[in-house]
Amino acid sequence: MTRSITVLGATGSIGASTLDLVRRNPGEWKVEALTANCSAQELAGLAREFGAKIAVVGDETCLADLKDALAGSGIEAAGGAQALRDAAARPVDMCVAAIVGCAGLAPVMAAIERGGTIALANKEALVSAGEVMTAAVAKHGATLLPTDSEHNAIFQCLVGSSLEDVARITLTASGGPLRTWSHEQLAAATPAEAVAHPNWSMGAKISVDSATMMNKGLEYIEAHHLFPVGLDRLKIVVHPQSVIHSMVEYKDRSTLAQLGPSDMRVPIASCLAYPARMETPLEPLNLAAIGELTFHAPDEERFPATRIAREAIQAGGAAPATLNAANEVAVAAFLDGQIAFTRITALAEEVLSRYSEPAPASLDDVLALDKDARENAARILESPVSA
Repeated sequence: MTRSITVLGATGSIGASTLDLVRRNPGEWKVEALTANCSAQELAGLAREFGAKIAVVGDETCLADLKDALAGSGIEAAGGAQALRDAAARPVDMCVAAIVGCAGLAPVMAAIERGGTIALANKEALVSAGEVMTAAVAKHGATLLPTDSEHNAIFQCLVGSSLEDVARITLTASGGPLRTWSHEQLAAATPAEAVAHPNWSMGAKISVDSATMMNKGLEYIEAHHLFPVGLDRLKIVVHPQSVIHSMVEYKDRSTLAQLGPSDMRVPIASCLAYPARMETPLEPLNLAAIGELTFHAPDEERFPATRIAREAIQAGGAAPATLNAANEVAVAAFLDGQIAFTRITALAEEVLSRYSEPAPASLDDVLALDKDARENAARILESPVSA
């Protein structure tokens, strides 16, 4: 049976992996809408290839280029924030939400309010707006399928079981490319070194988050909303080989772990085929070739991001949204050469310490908090000590 799909963030890494699986299964999917921030030529090429009904750019200044690239195709072109929301709200069997950053919040909410099935790869939806999003899911009867490798692993390990039987959920972390570096080495780390992940092929921002361990901190917050077992039953362990993607321990002390290649097509395939399975082009897992799997406790002295994130979700209120916004500003500053690697989490924590606002009650509240935190982070960056 042919199913319909919309991909929000079609030109990013998650979007590309999703469309690769769609491409390999011709006849099983009908593409409804594809979106990108800009990348007009690339987006138009994908829309033509997959026969999308509409292509949307979030940046309206790119709309003219998109229209030119789609001329004569019969594919509708649209641009702007409202167009992204409209694309997300179109009736489909599956909406893959992979827009990076808070730009993805409103489209995710639009998909949720339609009551559809969303393969969620946008971290900000649950980190910044966890209570707002989960309340909307319950209200509109939507289904969230986690696409992050860690959360998808947990989801797979929980199938057929009750959260009441869970003793502990453990998120695994690779530790990133700088895992063994000293304080002094970390202070001198360059953007090129920080994004050189040993296991995963990812964008620059998420690669830096992996290097600081903030990615795992944000995933800890996401897990709290997706799998509400209580913060005391959520743990993080460093697993450099990135073969075990997460684990669930039950009260009888049985532990289920999901293993697989370090390739996002595995969790995406799990979502696309759910509740069934689909083939991927990946090689079988060869444990004998891997040789050994090792585990270490997080070092929160050198990498304090997991502590900061844990404290943020414990504090609640505006803290998670504030942390996410401040971290995005800090990572961008590092990638631009404005601050040292070790200043990323320090800046995020400094911004976080200035907020004691109540939890956002709506998406507008979340976006207002995000804007204010970004402005505060930018002001701190202007001070001489920020370098």
